Amino acid sequence: MKTEIEYIRVGTQYYKLVEAPTINGNVNEILVSWNIETIRQDHGKTFLASIPKFDGFTCIPSHLNFQSTYHNFYNTYSPLSHQIVEGSCPKSLEFIKHIFGDHFESGLDYLQLLYTKPTQILPILCLVSRERSTGKSTFLKWLKQIFENNLTYLTNDSFSSQFNADWANKLLICIDEVLFNKEELTERIKYLSTTNFNKLEAKGKDKREVEFFGKFILCSNNEENFIKIDHHETRFWVLKVPSVKKENTVFLEDLEKEIPSFLHFLQHRSLQSKHQTRMWFTPKQIETPALFKLVQNNRNRVEKELASILLMVMEEHDLQEIHLCPMDALNALSKTRLRTDLTQIRKILKQDWKLENISNSNRYEKFTLWENGSSNLSTTKGRYFTINKTFILDHFEDQNSD
Repeated sequence: MKTEIEYIRVGTQYYKLVEAPTINGNVNEILVSWNIETIRQDHGKTFLASIPKFDGFTCIPSHLNFQSTYHNFYNTYSPLSHQIVEGSCPKSLEFIKHIFGDHFESGLDYLQLLYTKPTQILPILCLVSRERSTGKSTFLKWLKQIFENNLTYLTNDSFSSQFNADWANKLLICIDEVLFNKEELTERIKYLSTTNFNKLEAKGKDKREVEFFGKFILCSNNEENFIKIDHHETRFWVLKVPSVKKENTVFLEDLEKEIPSFLHFLQHRSLQSKHQTRMWFTPKQIETPALFKLVQNNRNRVEKELASILLMVMEEHDLQEIHLCPMDALNALSKTRLRTDLTQIRKILKQDWKLENISNSNRYEKFTLWENGSSNLSTTKGRYFTINKTFILDHFEDQNSD
């Protein structure tokens, strides 16, 4: 427990610090609103004067130098109960290697930053796999054992709810079986992953601004479109977790035994990555084939169909690049019966593909797509864009086999 006291008064309200038992035999310390008359009945009139008084609540996370009060404000962040000891933690390191794979050192950095620098902004960690028995849920349970009351689980519905008092002051917000099929949910989690402030809203109470330091971990069995992100996004660290070769029913218990020595290891380990961006890691450091696959499947259908047509024409005529005016693309896409217009095509070419058309009208080889799928080239004039075959292959062809 934070203190030996049983009651506190915050502002004009009284609270009792109670220890709620959990299934695994541990206890969670929680604050419960308590009636002043009940306290008098239980302890006598003079007892009220001995109850510590605070001006309000604050939430300041720290695992290495926790303080229960700041300037007469009661700190609602939960201190960790682990007694840190030096020792070996082979199963913990083995498990991190399984989850993070080639990103093992970065994964250790991520966990070390969570423990030693809890206010540091970090990427949105996404663990995906369509296979069963991969260890995704075990990873969340292990983090719950490590960070205790400072980790909470959410469902898709609870994250989309306007009320967030149960998670707005948590270090880790974990959403299992996530499926964000609305862009507003994606935008919300992107905003929260980089902001320092959030509006806390509870039922029957006014909104108030609070400091926000939460990190999100998403798990999903849907590798291809569990969330809508575009190819410019740099806030997501997507890892495909392989299945466990041999299931160990007591593995979580083994991990729990190593927590004191694992935290000692994190506390004294040297970070392998430097602080280079607001989310610590650079986009290159957290780039993965799983992220590439997710981005590919989130491209809109018109964009993917246009890329497919251009690649087909280049291969048919043995071209390494092709010249294209927006009207050429519109005419070709009309053969696919996809609904689009010149405005959308210009947006794809200029904003999404980052291309620039030539400043003056020049001659170029225009392609025409016929109903039977064949194409021919003819010379015409226009302010064309140039698309390289390597660009199409790099951005639209899935080169990473599962």
